[in-house]
Amino acid sequence: MSESKNTAGKDPSNKSVAKARGKSRRLAMQAIYQWQMTGDNISDIKQQFFDENNMAKLDTAFFSEMVSGVASSISELDPLLEKYMSRTVESVDPVERSILRLATYEFINRLDVPYRVVLNEAVTITKEFCAENSHTFVNAVLDKVAKEIRHIEVQSRKS
Repeated sequence: MSESKNTAGKDPSNKSVAKARGKSRRLAMQAIYQWQMTGDNISDIKQQFFDENNMAKLDTAFFSEMVSGVASSISELDPLLEKYMSRTVESVDPVERSILRLATYEFINRLDVPYRVVLNEAVTITKEFCAENSHTFVNAVLDKVAKEIRHIEVQSRKS
């Protein structure tokens, strides 16, 4: 697999890094969606995305971590999400499901990314790829997840 390091720079506050990560999240969501729908090997799916997309403007390490991380953490992610939904994760639209899983994984494992960034990116992706009002559902669920996972960070933002 030709996973190069982040080509956008090392400083996480750098706008080019943020842009590269945003694009990486979109592709990661699509790779997770494909994995959910096909059940194919996650490494094969990642390789397919590397082969079919211009990864030069993406944070490839971030993409790879997100996709592999979600796939290996379903047993942790889904019960957490279901605490804040009136239905099962499996009954949620598959695109919304991939966004919810991706953002929840990022809340748990990427403390270097502010929760508001994760939440805003998830809502933006939902608006781009899902039904008209899906973002309200995604936002509501992820807001509750953030309050549990990142409670100190969420509280400090309210002060």
